[in-house]
Amino acid sequence: MAGGGCHCGAVRYEATGEMLHHAVCHCADCRRSAGAPMVGWIAFKSGDVTVTKGTPKVHASSEHGRRHFCADCGTGLLYTNDVMLPGITDIQSATLDDPDAIPPAAQIQYAEHIGWTETLDALPKFERFPSQG
Repeated sequence: MAGGGCHCGAVRYEATGEMLHHAVCHCADCRRSAGAPMVGWIAFKSGDVTVTKGTPKVHASSEHGRRHFCADCGTGLLYTNDVMLPGITDIQSATLDDPDAIPPAAQIQYAEHIGWTETLDALPKFERFPSQG
C-alpha cells in the first residue's frame, strides 16, 4: 500500500495493489501544471486508488487529461486520461508519504525536456541553504 496527500493535509489518498510503473515525465503540460522541471508519476489501476480524505478539484488540462489537485493548497495529486491511459490513475510520486520507497524506472516525454536538466549532477550540492556570507 502507498499513501500520500497534499501539502496542507486537506486531501489524502491510498493506493493498493501492484504498482504498474513509475516514470519521470518531462512534457511541457506536466511542467507547467507543477511549476517544476519534471514530474514523477507512479501508476496504479484506477480501482486501486482511493481518496480517503477531502475532495480534489479536477482540471481538464487537455481534451482527455484530467489533473486532480488540492483546491486549498494547489498540490497536484492525480492524473487520469480515459483515452490514452484507460483504467489507470497516475499519482504524483513526490506526494507519497515515502517518495523514496519506489524509485522511477524511466524518463518519459524526454523529447520535451529542459536542456539544463542534463547538467544537474554537475551543480554544487548543499545539504541545506548555502551561506549568504
